[in-house]
Amino acid sequence: MPDFDYDLFIIGGGSGGVRAARFASQRGARVGLAESGRMGGTCVNVGCIPKKLYSFAAHYAESFAESRGFGWQLPGQPTLDWATLKANRATEITRLNGIYEGIIAGAGADRLQGHASLVDAHTVRVQAEAGPERTVTARHILIATGGRPFVPQFPGSDLVVVSDEMFDLPTFPQRLVVVGGGYIGCEMASIFHGLGATVTLIYRGEQVLRGFDEEVRGFTAAEMRKAGVDIRTGTDVQSIEALPGGARRLLLSDGSTLDADVVLYATGRHPNVEGLNLQGVGVRQTKNGHIEVDEHFATSVPGIYALGDAVGRKDLTPVALAEAMALVDHLFGPALGKPAHGPIDYELVPTAVFTHPPIGTVGLSEEAARERHGAVRVFRSDFRPLRHTLSGSAERTLVKLVVDSATDRVVGLHMVGADAGEIVQGFAVALQCGATKAQFDRTIGIHPTTAEEFVTLREVSRT
Repeated sequence: MPDFDYDLFIIGGGSGGVRAARFASQRGARVGLAESGRMGGTCVNVGCIPKKLYSFAAHYAESFAESRGFGWQLPGQPTLDWATLKANRATEITRLNGIYEGIIAGAGADRLQGHASLVDAHTVRVQAEAGPERTVTARHILIATGGRPFVPQFPGSDLVVVSDEMFDLPTFPQRLVVVGGGYIGCEMASIFHGLGATVTLIYRGEQVLRGFDEEVRGFTAAEMRKAGVDIRTGTDVQSIEALPGGARRLLLSDGSTLDADVVLYATGRHPNVEGLNLQGVGVRQTKNGHIEVDEHFATSVPGIYALGDAVGRKDLTPVALAEAMALVDHLFGPALGKPAHGPIDYELVPTAVFTHPPIGTVGLSEEAARERHGAVRVFRSDFRPLRHTLSGSAERTLVKLVVDSATDRVVGLHMVGADAGEIVQGFAVALQCGATKAQFDRTIGIHPTTAEEFVTLREVSRT
């Protein structure tokens, strides 16, 4: 039997890679991990965490304005100190980087700094920025390298920024153009509008947030427009030119022009697999570059595995964590006295989109439910939340249940409104347990809350 340096060697120090390293080490495996950047991956450094921190910051502007309806008198006009926000965010991210480094060290795994590439099914080459190249062998190799923003090539494409750069812009953009109508584009548009920028969102499709429930898409777009985000659909960017002073001028497909201080391209993400030598060792990829894996995250090369955004089943941090746990259990067995993790139920993964107002969703959209189940019942309500009866805000909230008529099972639950992610997380447990509409009806609500609306919906809106 070959003698390997490691039982498991992981390429990538993001959420999935660190989780796999930690729990494989707990099973007694010898583990090594290579990461070329800062630990924590996209989520910690340029994704979920800084995004949510900036979303909190943006909400303060709304809260300052709304507080007057509750009797608060604020001296002067609150202003944002962009440098302070950036510095405080950087301090927190550095703290989290240290925590992730500590997790690896505490687990007893080896941490290698540098870019890793595959040599063969059991060999990895790690090249540090400064220092000698190192080659290691492993019984199992895991690719958990995440994803990266994608910008199409067009005249002036070198003048745009991507989401990774938005949290540390040298100067706060007074005029921001966001190109792309996915969740990242919509989140950034909402956040920077809340922070004080004039924001225009450009999307070539008919409606933003493709893939979400149609009613949720329309409702969210309407609320964003109401708040002041200029959403322009059915148009695209033809070219961008630099203006004196650093501004940008966009030529749109409808012939109009638009000036901005910063142009953010949020037009999708690609798997971060360049330089891994996948083709050289025979690892198959899909046409869009994702690594092909089976139900146990095994690639086409025995001994090499992949998960998370590099695989692209669902590009969400909690999904990568769940996949890592399932893989560790498959390779090294479950923890003593614990059931094995997996298979992953990708259909009931709850999701939040931190627009203003935010979206929370779990299960099937109304459209997908009709396609799968045929007869469905839809229960929905939109209303002005209690808070806004005094705040002066015109923001409304949407709650929606999609029920399979044949079984009475709730197969989709959607919300647009304050704390949507916090509320939907709890209901995701109910859907995972197969809750029926009758069980929702028997549940006593907590009054007065938005969450209670889900258990007080009685009238069928449509079938």
